[in-house]
Amino acid sequence: MGYRGPGCRVSELKFGVGLGYWQRDPEDRTDMVLAAEDLGFHSVWTAEAYGSDALVPLTWYAARTSRIMLGTAIMQLDARTPAATAMAAMTLDALSGGRLILGLGVSGPQIIEGWYGRPFPKPLARTRDYVAILRDIWARREPVTSDSPHYPLPYPGGTGLGKPLKSITRPLREDIPVFLGAQGPKNTALAFEIADGWISVFSHIDAFAPMYGDLLAERREGFEVTACLNTYVDDDVHAAMRRAKASMAWYVGGMGAAGENYHVNVLRRAGFGDTADRVQELFLAGHREEAIDAIDDDLIDGTALIGPPRRIARQLEPWRATPLSTVILTGLRSAEEVRALRPVLW
Repeated sequence: MGYRGPGCRVSELKFGVGLGYWQRDPEDRTDMVLAAEDLGFHSVWTAEAYGSDALVPLTWYAARTSRIMLGTAIMQLDARTPAATAMAAMTLDALSGGRLILGLGVSGPQIIEGWYGRPFPKPLARTRDYVAILRDIWARREPVTSDSPHYPLPYPGGTGLGKPLKSITRPLREDIPVFLGAQGPKNTALAFEIADGWISVFSHIDAFAPMYGDLLAERREGFEVTACLNTYVDDDVHAAMRRAKASMAWYVGGMGAAGENYHVNVLRRAGFGDTADRVQELFLAGHREEAIDAIDDDLIDGTALIGPPRRIARQLEPWRATPLSTVILTGLRSAEEVRALRPVLW
């Protein structure tokens, strides 16, 4: 395995800890976050789908730390209006001393229309307009207006009393970094065009150059390339592999509709279409254990980091030769696992 493509270099990777979705058990990962900060990790990341939100847990950890960067991977566009996201972002950014990385994504129609009750069409146009409004709000150059058909400001209807407004709060930073979580080719290209960084999921090391080489070669100076790699620290490689397969089966099978699942699509483009289709078919039919069994070890080894720390160190080597800026280690369960990985990361 290895990266072969434009922009190839041996990189000084930054590492983040991905906490995923907040759950009642365990409900507090402060010990992990404090360990990560003490050990020099770059960032900690929270997520949201259709349960807990990303911002409240991140604020909790922000109040208990002083240096580690705070990222959302990702906040869903349709969960909040652009103004609501801009307000929350500049508030948390100021309270944390300028540590926020605002990761955004469109999610998929299953969640957006089923959970938020919002129409999903034109995700690219919606994303472009959304980010533009965020930046106008933070810049405070003038009262904000938008002729976007998706987020018109002022609203063209209702009482007719709406007027353009300028934020009464001056942000600590008007250039809060915006990263876009993207898997489809057009969404990924949009991230490279309008955002400050890109967050990838289920990228396979062998397909990284063929799928993204042109974008990586032409990326702007300072553009951050971030990859979420499921990470399972365990001396029992088989057990770690099983956990990684269970996670992938859930996303490929359950996080998206049968005909519209971005995780399935990205694996197809990486050359694992037969596996992805089979996993989705089994999962949606209720055969979840069989769906897990259908995932090849090679697919996991190319998209995740599993096993004891020394094995994880070997798996990281080809990623170090890519244009990645940051690896988000998602799936760690304790401060002890964070500490165990530190010697093999730097």
